Order: sequence, then C-alpha cells, then structure tokens
Amino acid sequence: MDLLEAIKSRHSVRSYTDKKIEGETLTQLRQTIDECNQKSGLSIQLCLDEPNAFAGMMARSGKFQNVKNYVALIGKKDESLEEKCGYYGEVIALKAQQLGLNTCWVALTYSKSKSTAVVKPGEKLVLVIALGYGNTTGVPHKLKAIEELSHINGSMPEWFRAGVEAAQLAPTAMNQQKFRFALDGNKVNASAGSGFYTKVDLGIARYHFEIGAGEGGWEWGEV
Repeated sequence: MDLLEAIKSRHSVRSYTDKKIEGETLTQLRQTIDECNQKSGLSIQLCLDEPNAFAGMMARSGKFQNVKNYVALIGKKDESLEEKCGYYGEVIALKAQQLGLNTCWVALTYSKSKSTAVVKPGEKLVLVIALGYGNTTGVPHKLKAIEELSHINGSMPEWFRAGVEAAQLAPTAMNQQKFRFALDGNKVNASAGSGFYTKVDLGIARYHFEIGAGEGGWEWGEV
C-alpha cells in the first residue's frame, strides 16, 4: 500500500479489538515516530496498553470503545505547534494505515490528566491519535468540492488538482475542511480558516497535498 492508497483507505475508527501492537509493526511505528521527532523538534510519544485516557464519560460520549493505544502529539508552545502536530501526526497515521492499523484523531473526548504522556515545562499536549486494530475500517466522511478548497486563475494543472483531491480526503475537526489552497505561478499557498483546530487541520491537509501533487515543478509559498 503506497501513501495515496493509505489516504483513500484510512477512515476514523473509534472501536478497537484487544489485539496488541507488537513485533515488526511496533518497530516500524516507533521508528516513524522517532523520525518525525527528529525532523520536527516535537516530542511525540506512543502510549501503549493505557486505557485510562479513554475510560471516562467524555470518551464514552464520543463513542470510543476499548482504546488502549494512542499517539500523543506534544511540542514546545509556539505559533507553529498546531500545524506541525497536524502534519507529522498524519505522517504517523498514514504509516499506521500501511501497517494494518486503524486510527482516529481526537482533540477533546479523552482525559489529558489521565494520559501517561510526559509533558515537560513549556510544552503542550495538543491532541492524540487513537490507534490499534479496529472492529471496523470506518466510513468515508463528507467532502467539500474541489472548487471550495482551492483558488486558481486559469486552467488547473493536473498535479495541483491531484494535490487538492488528496487534501480533500484529509480528516479535519468536526469535518469542517476550512483549509484552502491557491496557486500563484509554481507556488502553492495554503491557508486555514477560523475555528477550533484549523491549524492542525491545515498541517494534515498540507501533507496530503504533497503526496497527491508529487515532487518537482512546484513549491510552497510563504507561510
């Protein structure tokens, strides 16, 4: 399964089996997290066999069942933190999909205080990604039209359309899809609308766009 296939097959899953994450799957997952931390400067942590963060009323109201594993997205407090958590969190989520795991981005319906993740002074736990072997593979979410997610003068290059189509499949908070991509020459400008976790959503969408558009012939505009 390549990354584009992982994008198309990954859907939010909130109910998991008791099957443990171990062996080569665990090794590759840890390796990906280590690589993301090295590139980003984040302090992403994998919490295994830890049911307490998803044992309360909030998790039950969010219809989470048997969540015992999650990735905690943590980093130093600054303006770029949320977008970086979105981008590198999705790197990990798509790797998990390739490894046969299921995932769900979780912003509010879990207990931060009961998480075993270590948050150092000056850092913030932004959100987590529940993961494991799902009871289902999830279902696709509603999508905004390509025209609502992009702006371009003239005809749309195929690579740009492919990038936006991949971003169209990005998971976002409350399925709001408030990101937008604009093309100016060979530069792509990405922006986030107002609302909760829209910067996280933009980071996720950026990674999807890169996968869809491929390399060469374009670059990101100023952030």
